[in-house]
Amino acid sequence: MAAATIEGTEKAGAPEAGLPQMNPEYFASQVFWLAITFGLLFVLLSRVTLPKIAGALAGRKTRIESDLAAAETAKRSASDALAEYEAALAQARGRALALAEENRKRIMAEIEALKSAKDAEVLDAMSQADARIAAERVRAEGSIRAAAAEAAASIVERLLGVKVSSAEAKSAVDGGKLRKVG
Repeated sequence: MAAATIEGTEKAGAPEAGLPQMNPEYFASQVFWLAITFGLLFVLLSRVTLPKIAGALAGRKTRIESDLAAAETAKRSASDALAEYEAALAQARGRALALAEENRKRIMAEIEALKSAKDAEVLDAMSQADARIAAERVRAEGSIRAAAAEAAASIVERLLGVKVSSAEAKSAVDGGKLRKVG
């Protein structure tokens, strides 16, 4: 039965074997529908899709340009901030050096004042010590003269057996008969 069906369709005017789109009798209608399809696609692309793509590209270009402008502004702002920072840093260094110099001068003045005060104290102490030494020297000379007079009287009495008064011994010592040492 299947063979009868195949035979019946072949005999009833079935198309020839092969691809129908390659049949030259259908070329005119195929070219017509091809032109309509491409025309519709062209209209659809030119009116709807291409403006959206162009808008997206223009938006991207605008965004890129605005981002570049913002980056340039930020770069200038950063350069200005860096210049201000360096100027402030140089000014702070200058102030620090000036303060250090001022402190050094103030401290040196204080040191000089303290030094001169201490020098004055030392000179005063030295003059007082010199005065005490001179007084002690005078007192020691007096004591030495008295001791020398006593010793001379004692020596004369032992050696010569003559008793010499302390006034005579003192006048002999004071009279220069004894030589000064030092």
